[in-house]
Amino acid sequence: MSNLFSRRNFRETGRSFFGTFGTLIILLAFLSPMLRVVTTALKTPEQVMATGSPVWPAKPAVLNYEGKDYDIYTVPTESGNRDLALYKKGREESIFLNPANPSEQIVWKGAWRTLQRSWQFSPAWDNFGEVWRLIDFPRLLYNTIAIAIISTTGTLASCILVAYGFARFRIPGKGFLFTLLISTIFLPGSVTLIPTYTVFAKIGWVGTWLPLLVPTFFANAYDVFLLRQYFLTIPREMDEAAMIDGAGPLRILFSIILPQSWPVVISVAIFHIVYAWNDYFGPLIYLSTKPELQPIAVGLSRFNGIHYTNPSLIQAATLMTMAIPLVIFLFCQRFFMQGVVVTGVEK
Repeated sequence: MSNLFSRRNFRETGRSFFGTFGTLIILLAFLSPMLRVVTTALKTPEQVMATGSPVWPAKPAVLNYEGKDYDIYTVPTESGNRDLALYKKGREESIFLNPANPSEQIVWKGAWRTLQRSWQFSPAWDNFGEVWRLIDFPRLLYNTIAIAIISTTGTLASCILVAYGFARFRIPGKGFLFTLLISTIFLPGSVTLIPTYTVFAKIGWVGTWLPLLVPTFFANAYDVFLLRQYFLTIPREMDEAAMIDGAGPLRILFSIILPQSWPVVISVAIFHIVYAWNDYFGPLIYLSTKPELQPIAVGLSRFNGIHYTNPSLIQAATLMTMAIPLVIFLFCQRFFMQGVVVTGVEK
């Protein structure tokens, strides 16, 4: 019996180990492009182009001796590999210096060209300051935050009211209207692009933020669906109890429904903030002639076109662009995951 228990324990431990190990490998593979962005952002152009340079930001290690720099190589010796500075080059033997004691000269027999360079960690933190200055980051950041906050406010206000109506009120043809609303999800944006642009151009909104902000105050099918699904999980008995106490529809919404719906409300807010932060096509169309009003997505694209020969600055600008949405998600991930899970369940 004990042998059977031990065998079963061993199998479960092995299964758990391999499951965790496999998950870790998948996670590392998924994050590898992000790690590449970080390491490239911390390199200088010389480090990026250096032959044989490591993935991490590094520069060739050198020893300054008697006012002159000598390259450091990894040299195999009898006592193992040592980092030594190449002092005098030779075809069959060379003289190296010990970086810890430069007066110590070591003769090494062999071709020095076959040795591997030694590298030292040297991050270029100045890249971020350079991007901040070149891209006018404060202006782009202000534009992006303003557009994201205003449009998110409009999305929440309109979608909450529409979802509340579909979840709680008896409306003739409500099922058909809801189906019609959801069907707009399948309508490609390219179909409505030209008519929408023509309307905004006719009323003089092109070159302003209005085409990006005003439509958010008229709800959208995706967020209405998420909110409605969550509202349906709240018992109607709570609404009826509030009605007996004399509460009207808006009082019920703000005092009963919303206090219990923060997970889905925060989820919708995060969805829209990330969408507004990354939106490139809309601002490019309506603000192409107004660089001072453009958000960071358009400004970053313009910056990439100018500095395409310097990948370090491009990746540094990308990291700075991602910072705020990433921080928002990390702080709100508990509500976000709860909202995603519960909105798929209907009582």
